[in-house]
Amino acid sequence: MTAASGSPGFDPATATIAIVTYNRSGLLTRLLESIAVMDPKPGHVVVIDNASSDDTADVVEGFRARLGSELVYRRMETNTGGSGGFSEGMRVAHELGSEWIWLMDDDVEVLPDGLAKMGAWAPRFKSIQGRRYDYDGSEFYWQYRLSIPFGIPIPFAPAGFDASGYRDMNSGCFEGMFIHRDIVSEIGLPDPRFFIYWDDSIYGWLASRKTAAVIVDEFVLRRTREIRQWDMGIRHLNASSDAYRYYIMRNRGYMKHYFKAHGAYRPVRFWLGSGLTFLKELIRLVFVERKIRGTSNLFRGIRDGRKIAKDKTWSPMPPLKAASEGQPAV
Repeated sequence: MTAASGSPGFDPATATIAIVTYNRSGLLTRLLESIAVMDPKPGHVVVIDNASSDDTADVVEGFRARLGSELVYRRMETNTGGSGGFSEGMRVAHELGSEWIWLMDDDVEVLPDGLAKMGAWAPRFKSIQGRRYDYDGSEFYWQYRLSIPFGIPIPFAPAGFDASGYRDMNSGCFEGMFIHRDIVSEIGLPDPRFFIYWDDSIYGWLASRKTAAVIVDEFVLRRTREIRQWDMGIRHLNASSDAYRYYIMRNRGYMKHYFKAHGAYRPVRFWLGSGLTFLKELIRLVFVERKIRGTSNLFRGIRDGRKIAKDKTWSPMPPLKAASEGQPAV
């Protein structure tokens, strides 16, 4: 069986790659170049542009003839963050009738046989995460297990794989999530209210409640943007930003709502998890970014997160309606 032929039970033409980009046309060019030489290629490529002010639209148009896939470009009126972009990308892909939706940021490139490798697992699972190389070619470790009572990633979940070639996960990462439309229909779209951070963790957790979710021992992506890191030996801690610091604390309010809605909220342990998250961000400031300024964003996030947590009008994202199972024009 050649890579182009895909895998028994998986048709590459039924897959859509959904990309979210914002003012990084150079990185987007590298990603689209990698898709142009993939074998096999997906049926559709959806690019969600978060109101970029650079030449993103021209870059996308320049690839329209080369990709060999139906290219769909959507420019948002405002920057909706990664959360809003992935929610819109998944909506478009779902309405296109895609069986499989492969989500990714603009700062990765796809390995040539990436879709074939993911498709090989498609007959067995419906929520799949592949592996990726870091900017320097090293193996990137993603924390694929959440402690639900604490609402934080388990930092030392085993990085290795046994003979099965996969590990069960209860989280998600939109930089490479490969998910079946049936699961999307059941749990709804990613929640755009997060803007950034925790959105993919919650979405992956929701998916794992409906199906066996796995991370597989297949390298399918490579990061193309260098990020400052603190090498702790067996793990790395990346540099962040003031925006991330704010949203990582604010969005704990949304996490609390989701856990409560699904009977998984444990007040004391979740509060401790918030404290550990705050501590980790302080460590990130001091040891990775070598500064102290930025703590005000953490405190603002805590304040606004408490307001969200107390909002009695809040409700989770709804499942997609059966009517969306067709293929209307998008």
